[in-house]
Amino acid sequence: MKTLYLIRHATAEDGSSSSMFRDFDRDLISSGIIEAARMATYMSSKSYKIDLIVSSKANRAFGTAKIMAEQWKMDVDEIQLDDNIYGGGPRAYLAALNKLEEDVSSVVMVGHNPDISFFGEYLTRDDTGGQMKKAGVLILTFTDLKWAEISNKSGSVKAYHDPKNILEENEVND
Repeated sequence: MKTLYLIRHATAEDGSSSSMFRDFDRDLISSGIIEAARMATYMSSKSYKIDLIVSSKANRAFGTAKIMAEQWKMDVDEIQLDDNIYGGGPRAYLAALNKLEEDVSSVVMVGHNPDISFFGEYLTRDDTGGQMKKAGVLILTFTDLKWAEISNKSGSVKAYHDPKNILEENEVND
């Protein structure tokens, strides 16, 4: 079984009000850093196993990936950066996924909306509404497939978590 964790980057600087920097260069803000760390801690508490992290090169996505890798005690230098994920559409995510080595059984892909949400829908035909929340994690599983064989409607949704619903879950369990 293969497991794919699709993660939308955490909250970043607002790029709409300033032309001082490119969208690609937007950094995480303090609330985004907290969101990324909270989601990584939550995923650790659920014993989700991560073999590899693939991230967009955009600052906010790579920043999210770094925070999560640090929380999971993974080597930040081993995060694979993909040039095509930023702005490449769902096909870029699929291309990155299809070229993974078979010794990887679980991978995190950190990217951007709406593409990452649409990619999740493409793989499962489960309607995420194109609206994964910032720092949201969509967990997909694939049975009896190699990474290169994964395509349209080949996966199943295992779970979806975002910073708000894990807080609500924790409040219910307290």
